[in-house]
Amino acid sequence: MVLSEVYANAMKAEIHALASVGGEVLLVGGTEEIPGIQRVASNAGLRRTLGGTLTSLNVRMAASWLEHCEDGRLTSTATSDSWQRWASGVAEPERYNRTPISDEDVMAFIKRENASHPGISRSRLLRALRDGNQACEQSRFANLYIRAMGER
Repeated sequence: MVLSEVYANAMKAEIHALASVGGEVLLVGGTEEIPGIQRVASNAGLRRTLGGTLTSLNVRMAASWLEHCEDGRLTSTATSDSWQRWASGVAEPERYNRTPISDEDVMAFIKRENASHPGISRSRLLRALRDGNQACEQSRFANLYIRAMGER
C-alpha cells in the first residue's frame, strides 16, 4: 500500500484489520508503525534524489523500494537492509532560507510577472517567486493568484 497520512488515517481500521490477517504487507507512507505490517515512513530527504514533488514522493519511494528487492520479497530483511543502505546514503534534508513576503507583495509580483510573460502558468510563477528567495506556501499562492488575476 502507498498511502499519505490523510488516507492512512481514513483507512486506519482497514489497515489494522489487514495487519491481523498476516502475510506479506508493505506500507509506504502512512502515519504509524502497525504490528504485522512493514512500514517505510515518508522521507522528504529523498525528494531530490527521486525527483518530483512531496505530494507524489510516496509513490516514487515505493518504486525505488521495488528496485531494492534483493530476494523478490517485499518485506524481507535483505530488501529492508538494501533500501536502508541506499536511502541513508542519498537522503538530503531540504532546507530553505527564503524571506517571508506579504500578500500584497505576492499579488504585485504575480501581476508584474504576468504582464511581462503573458500566459505564464501559476506553478511557474510560484517557482520564479521561490527562485528569487521569497517564501510563499503553495495553497496561499494559489489563493493570492486568484485574487490577483481571477480564476482561469
